[in-house]
Amino acid sequence: MSSPGSSFVQIKHEDLLFYENCGGGSFGSVYRALWISQDKEVAVKKLLKIDKEAEILSVLSHKNIIQFYGAVLESPNYGIITEYASAGSLYEYLSSEQSEEMDMEQIMTWAIQIAKGMHYLHAEAPVKVIHRDLKSRNVVMTADRVLKICDFGASKFLSHTTHMTVVGTFPWMAPEVIQSLPVSETCDTYSYGVVLWEMLTREVPFKGFEGLQVAWLVVEKQERLTIPTSCPRSFAELMRKCWQADPKERPQFKQVLVNLETMASDSRLPEQCNSFLHNKDQWRYAHTHIHNLVYISALRLGMWQFLFKVYKTELGRKTAGGGKRDRSDDRGETGEREEEEEEGAEETRCEILCIFNMNTARQ
Repeated sequence: MSSPGSSFVQIKHEDLLFYENCGGGSFGSVYRALWISQDKEVAVKKLLKIDKEAEILSVLSHKNIIQFYGAVLESPNYGIITEYASAGSLYEYLSSEQSEEMDMEQIMTWAIQIAKGMHYLHAEAPVKVIHRDLKSRNVVMTADRVLKICDFGASKFLSHTTHMTVVGTFPWMAPEVIQSLPVSETCDTYSYGVVLWEMLTREVPFKGFEGLQVAWLVVEKQERLTIPTSCPRSFAELMRKCWQADPKERPQFKQVLVNLETMASDSRLPEQCNSFLHNKDQWRYAHTHIHNLVYISALRLGMWQFLFKVYKTELGRKTAGGGKRDRSDDRGETGEREEEEEEGAEETRCEILCIFNMNTARQ
């Protein structure tokens, strides 16, 4: 990576007037602010340090990707400045009463916008980028209801197949990401399928389950989010393609866009989709209750084995120092780093034991 600030605008901290906290991104809190010298409303993500997120954003330019303005490089006030999407996140919209007005045209418009943004990242950007944390909270809406993908804190430049550590949010994560296996750009395709499911159902994926419970269901039992039987077939088929266990079987976003365009030309689909959307009460019980019972039964049967395996994997990874390190980062801090690694392993152990105890209590 080039020296910080060499490829983007440096903004002075005193040139920003901060307003309210408007959410949390990966590795930082996000605030609405005024960029005083430009008289522009912006979003500022406060960070402990400037990392690759600024470098990634600085080379991206697409109408469905959040616009990057610059970064604050003054310690301890590090931050990334982007455009401010005043209508909030897609997650917030789907949780509101306003989402009840959604119809097939709106879902199709937004599905295409997100897919276009992801296709740009994978195939048209100056450098290919894997987002790795695509979810409805990381898709924001402008005042004119255009969706933009944001929060690239978990993203990586892509070079063929890349090995990743666990990042992201479990209900949206592909199985290979959960397992810290080598990943390709189709891990984002999996997450896209979850976002599409959110827009169609206006439900929270795997609601009521802890992160590691979701991980066990997805990886060990190959469970996927329940698609209501009344969901239009073309949407259901697209989601299932996105959720294939084999990453090579998932469509690239170029193919997703072709599928969506074909669906948009189907004269029968609007009636089917709108009927599904406006009759949510008829299928919601089966989705939120009956299938949760299936998931809980599966959890009772074997989750403790999976948790123990995850614990051993995480313990081995953390006590090994997290893989290769740049010698220039060591700086004689071996003892301090070992303490941090031991604390990290202990946190993982405590989290797993807590979830295991919770499942035992349910039995």
